[in-house]
Amino acid sequence: MITFSIPKMNCGGCAKSVTNVLHQIDETASVTIDLDKKEVAFEGAASQQDALNALEAAGYPATITQ
Repeated sequence: MITFSIPKMNCGGCAKSVTNVLHQIDETASVTIDLDKKEVAFEGAASQQDALNALEAAGYPATITQ
């Protein structure tokens, strides 16, 4: 499980977009959003770097918190 901090994730629409981006790189990944903390927990077969790259390309730059 990787936790990403995504400062630009401000609303439910953002959370849905982030979830969709991560599911594009791994359909079966577990994605858990914490909108209050602006964090997403991701567990899947895709690498951390692939997830970071996909989020960046979608306009949601992220950093790893754990």
